[in-house]
Amino acid sequence: MNKKPVETIMGLVVLAVASLFMLFAYKVSDLQVVKGYEINARFLKVGGLNTGADVMVNGVKVGTVIAQSLDKDDYMVNVKMSISPKISLPKDSTISVAGDGLMGDKFIKIEPGKAKDKLLPGDMASNVKDAKSLEDMVGEIIFMVTDNEDK
Repeated sequence: MNKKPVETIMGLVVLAVASLFMLFAYKVSDLQVVKGYEINARFLKVGGLNTGADVMVNGVKVGTVIAQSLDKDDYMVNVKMSISPKISLPKDSTISVAGDGLMGDKFIKIEPGKAKDKLLPGDMASNVKDAKSLEDMVGEIIFMVTDNEDK
């Protein structure tokens, strides 16, 4: 079992390259938690939203979901988000739970409003839309089709 030093050096080089590749993949994949100010929102349904999910404005990641909890009194879901300090959201922005495609991951979608007042750290967003499940969407389509046939 006499190993040559070249084999040991090559093994260390392979491990170093693999480590650099993993670091590069982590940075490029945008999995880091966005550090910034926190805002909160309350939803009736979040439909599979996970802690660590993206917060997006017009398809651009501006934050991360950092916590979720269920209110024991009214069973609403409290969602805490961290928003990049570079982004200043109007107070009347619409915050909704959206999905990436039909069966994709859930994320928070923010549609900026027009108000002059801004959401401040720790504020509770007042304009929220709950997640829609596949069953809800199919029901809406069936209702629209049957409603149009009656006319």
